[in-house]
Amino acid sequence: MLTLIKNATVYNPEPIGHQDLLLAGGKIIQVAPQIELTATGCQVHEFDLGGAIVTPGLVDQHVHLLGGGGEGGPATMTPEANLSDLTTAGVTTVIGCLGTDGVARHVDSLLAKARALIQEGISAYILTGAYQVPPPTLTGKIMSDIMLLEQVIGVGEIAISDHRSAQPTRDELARIAAEARVGGMLAGKGGKVTLHVGAGSRGLEMLFDIITHTEIPVEQFVPTHMGRNRDVLEWGVKFGLAGGYVDLTASETEEDDYPTVGQAVVRLLEAGVSPNKITISSDGNGSLPKFNSAGALQGMEVGKVSALTQTFRRLVQQYDVPFETALKTVTSNVAECQHLRGKGRIQADCDADLVAFDQDLKVQHVIARGQWMIQDKKPLVLGTFEKKD
Repeated sequence: MLTLIKNATVYNPEPIGHQDLLLAGGKIIQVAPQIELTATGCQVHEFDLGGAIVTPGLVDQHVHLLGGGGEGGPATMTPEANLSDLTTAGVTTVIGCLGTDGVARHVDSLLAKARALIQEGISAYILTGAYQVPPPTLTGKIMSDIMLLEQVIGVGEIAISDHRSAQPTRDELARIAAEARVGGMLAGKGGKVTLHVGAGSRGLEMLFDIITHTEIPVEQFVPTHMGRNRDVLEWGVKFGLAGGYVDLTASETEEDDYPTVGQAVVRLLEAGVSPNKITISSDGNGSLPKFNSAGALQGMEVGKVSALTQTFRRLVQQYDVPFETALKTVTSNVAECQHLRGKGRIQADCDADLVAFDQDLKVQHVIARGQWMIQDKKPLVLGTFEKKD
């Protein structure tokens, strides 16, 4: 079956104006100002968007698909992500990871969860490993996981500058990065090392030591939570100016303390960090613990994937970040960082992952791999065990 999307205002993420989109076989076949189909012998599903904004499907590179947390005991282990948690937020590609808990949660379970989401209709990948060093793996080696297992595209999230970290040495982290890099090269994948960056005073010292004194390039690392506080953000500025990717964690609501995600993006841009090197992820279904100065747990919330879309909206509406710059942080920048071919763009031969936004930049329609997932803000496809409301 062919799907013809008419009258879309398309961002690729760069604006390319009023376009029609022809989809087939889960791919974008044609993008043109006007597409008229004559007799094709195929069924055609035509949908007129009336000029609505259409963007690539969002790519969320940091979701705890199995849940996260547990820092306050077993009762504080957060729940798994459901399909509609992702699609209602406009996310059509997700990268799952483990976190603090690499004992009760396992990389093999994470891989199975990603495969379940693929069967349910979206694209899903995972990172091998967890906070711990040496990282838990499926095959016994980081390189083998990345090279031999299709959905494994990198390693992480490994914790640094945090009281929950395994306190890896520089040489241990460099070896992890080297193994992931070669695995990625051999597999044609990104092979990146995603790093949970805590509030510790050492910040990114270890990363700068590695990129200065070894041959491992700065782009091998993806430090996340880089808007945690003003000191961590300044480490992010330095890392971004060195050519690295800087990942910020989306927030559902604006916080009183500096920096908000919007302020962090503005700071990075004003400092001269390339707009192509800034990414935002949700930390969805992970725990958001609050610790006091002694490291004692004071409270906990659960991250939501919906924060990704809300943060994107605020960048445009409240912080006057150019639309295409804000859009890149959740689409093409992530796809390019992680080497996800066919993602983050609206052009021929790319995957048919699309989001249509209403005038308030709220998700109205979602297509993943050519299949309608959300239409008129209502899920058409639910996860296997989700119930219709």
